[in-house]
Amino acid sequence: MRLLVVGSGGREHALAWKIARSPEVSKLYAAPGNPGIARVAECAPIKAEALDDLTAFAARERIDLAVVGPELPLTLGLADRLADRGVAVFGPSRAAAELEGSKVFAKELMAKYGVPTARFAVFAEAVEARAYVRTLGAPLVVKADGLAGGKGALVCRSLAEADEAIRAMLEGKVFGRAGERVVIEECLEGEEVSFFALTDGEQALPLAFAQDHKPVFDGDQGPNTGGMGAYSPVPTLGERLADELLETVVTPTLRAMAAEGRPYRGLLYVGLMLTRDGPRVLEFNCRFGDPETQPLMLRLDGDLVPLLAAVARGEGLPPRLHWRPEAAVTVVLASGGYPGEYATGKPIAGLEAAEELPGVVIFHAGTALREGRLVTAGGRVLGVSALGADLEAAVETAYEAASRISFEGMHYRRDIGQRALRRPPGR
Repeated sequence: MRLLVVGSGGREHALAWKIARSPEVSKLYAAPGNPGIARVAECAPIKAEALDDLTAFAARERIDLAVVGPELPLTLGLADRLADRGVAVFGPSRAAAELEGSKVFAKELMAKYGVPTARFAVFAEAVEARAYVRTLGAPLVVKADGLAGGKGALVCRSLAEADEAIRAMLEGKVFGRAGERVVIEECLEGEEVSFFALTDGEQALPLAFAQDHKPVFDGDQGPNTGGMGAYSPVPTLGERLADELLETVVTPTLRAMAAEGRPYRGLLYVGLMLTRDGPRVLEFNCRFGDPETQPLMLRLDGDLVPLLAAVARGEGLPPRLHWRPEAAVTVVLASGGYPGEYATGKPIAGLEAAEELPGVVIFHAGTALREGRLVTAGGRVLGVSALGADLEAAVETAYEAASRISFEGMHYRRDIGQRALRRPPGR
């Protein structure tokens, strides 16, 4: 098979790394890719949102299966365009990707079909929004309706913070059109987890649990980011919870999307809060999570390509997936200033020394080659990932690898996985 991976981040590197190991793959392309992906695939300099160029490339190179990593090209309709040219696509249609592209659509769908989520209201006017926050009370969450690069959900601990979030989005237009409407919802308390399921539109096959770390600083302090690290498995979460989530969240959502004329095919990402009253959906994403994909690809036992192809072609799914018994962890190395403003072009040193450690794989996210030297090119630069006999071993190896890498301004959380290590297994 001839495959194309669309995207240039750590998620796409992890997918390409796993896909390249499949005996079914005769040729692997990535667009645009990155220097890490270039080690396992031929990179084409085509941006992920350049739909015309990607469609023409897929047709010209006789691509059998396209795997779309980021959300933006999916919400723009890349899957539809490729399908129209006869290319099988792993990723939902534009209509189905609205589940991530619009938080208003997702929340209203959940309310209509009884999928458990937080209480909420939708506003386009700041005066009405401010009145509602005084009814709801702090803490609460203000979310931009559209895509905001992982920065559109603001947890507000006071009414003053909520007022400022409303001002920034609805009046200051900090997220442009993505913030023309906001969702204001109650702030749920509990443990936040990521749940993934492959689906052909009817069946759903759960992946292993992974836990992301969104805030930039240790102890979940500071502003939210695209994700500063992740680990899998999550010792406190198991098959019982997976079965519950399939029954109460995933299957009802798939049925709801079909009833709305938007059948969903691809990877359904469910961001959840495990509250005292049961699981509640925080958000849906229409693609693999980043950085959760990195530890999941390390742990997935077997060939990923037949699974992606079965979903893309609607050919049915196996009864279960097989996972390596080891644990995997990813620690994100970020540019100085991230998630705010940051400089790029900083030389990166130490990758070879880090990769000498057994079980370590370095996934590139924001990197580039300039005059033959690897430099930073984004906020999240590298995902230092490690497989270990257990979570403690994986964490130790990942941090040893991270300590061998350096670039100006580099920072990373020092507590990835510690929440799990501090407590015994639960459900």
